[in-house]
Amino acid sequence: MPEAPPRPPAARTVALPEEIARAIETRIRGSAFDSVDAFVAFVLARLLEEPGPSAFSEEDERQLKERLRSLGYID
Repeated sequence: MPEAPPRPPAARTVALPEEIARAIETRIRGSAFDSVDAFVAFVLARLLEEPGPSAFSEEDERQLKERLRSLGYID
């Protein structure tokens, strides 16, 4: 009996502003990335690999959370 194909990893949906998505589509044209999703996943994974201090100060983080809250992304 043949083996079942491997299951793709679990995924979440993230909304990007249309202008960013279009810029990514332009940037990946002719590259090995076959989609905006693949490019974004690669870039985020690379960022998470890099150890080091947070890129945000406490004030930056507070402002970011406030902005996300005002946009309805977090409670």
